[in-house]
Order: sequence, then structure tokens, then C-alpha cells
Amino acid sequence: MFDIGIATSEAIRRYKSVLPKEEWGGSAEYDNGNGALMRIAPLAFTLCDEPSFTKRKEEIERIAHVTHRHLRSTLGCIIYVELLIRLLDGDEPFEAYENAVNLCQKQLTGTEYEAEFSAYERVLKLSLPHAARNEIGSTGYVVSSLEASLWSLLQSDDYKEAVLTAVNLGEDTDTIGFITGTMAGVYYELEGIPEEWVCQLAKKEELEKACKKFADIC
Repeated sequence: MFDIGIATSEAIRRYKSVLPKEEWGGSAEYDNGNGALMRIAPLAFTLCDEPSFTKRKEEIERIAHVTHRHLRSTLGCIIYVELLIRLLDGDEPFEAYENAVNLCQKQLTGTEYEAEFSAYERVLKLSLPHAARNEIGSTGYVVSSLEASLWSLLQSDDYKEAVLTAVNLGEDTDTIGFITGTMAGVYYELEGIPEEWVCQLAKKEELEKACKKFADIC
């Protein structure tokens, strides 16, 4: 497949080598790309009615670990999904961000994830929205990707502005734009997406059918 990424290629190689599923995802520090982060969003819809943080965390881990097993990558996924759930519940973007961060810190302090809190210092201390544009990285590193996407959402007042802000950061533009667009889409919904963007989508009807099918499953 085109551009599936090194982490996914390695996970498939381990799978084909008949390794147990617990060893498919990369667990080294250099394995902290944004691949799990960019595909984890559907769990916000399937877990939004699950009252137990522990059960939500375990499901996020189960899915994320297929390609990324390092705690840093998984922590980013947990923060992201918790934020999406709060957007689905109707929180304003900064409110969703604050509530998700506070919950994650409360629930994960004293666990193995606490060792990775320092990597997400700007996110967890709620200082990220105050960062200047030149202080935001937008690389494929999971921390940078989450920071850039969150920052873009929180700097914007509508879907279009959020996505364009993300893309114009440069570097890993497709993934950063996608993660930002996911959060903005949950909050602003379909009506908030420019009609001309929707009309120009390739295979628009197929996409609409897939969305409907996914919504029915959820």
C-alpha cells in the first residue's frame, strides 16, 4: 500500500512472523509516530456511553497497540479520545480540552503513564493555547501532532479556519489537518464544513454511505 508508514509496515511484518498480538506494535521511544493517534478517533463514538474510564483506556490501548505500544503514543491517544468524547457531549473546545486533561491526570497519576506526563507538559498544564505560532511543531512525532492539532482548533472560530490553520503550519500537513479536522468536525458538525469542500470530495456518495453505515453501527 502507498505510504502506510514504517510503523504499520513493521507491525504487519511482526504479525506475519506469527508473533503474539501484544508484540505487533513498536514499543521503543523512536516508535512514537502519529499513526495510532490519527486512526483512533472512531473509538470516541463507540466509547462515548461507556462510564468507566478504565474500560475506555483499555479499549484505546487494545486498538492503539496494534501499531504503537509505547506509553507516550498511547497517552496521546487517550487524551485525544477523551477530548473527542467531551466534544460529542457538547462541550466548547477549550472546555473539552480542559476537562479531558484534568480527567486524564486524575485517573493516570500513580500509573505507568505518569512517567510520560513531562512529554505532554504544555498540553497537561493547559498552556498550549497561549503558545506562539513559531513555538508549534507539526511533525510526525505524536506529541507534536497532538499539540499542533489542538492548538489549531483552539485558535479558530470555525471548521474552515481550524483546518487551514493546521495545514498552514507545514510539515506533516495531511495528518495534522486530518486530526484537527476530526475535532473540528465533531464540534461544528457537517453543517460547519464549507459546502464547496464537501461537493468536491472524490467518491462523495460512497463516503456518505460509509458514514451512514458507521453511524448505524455506533
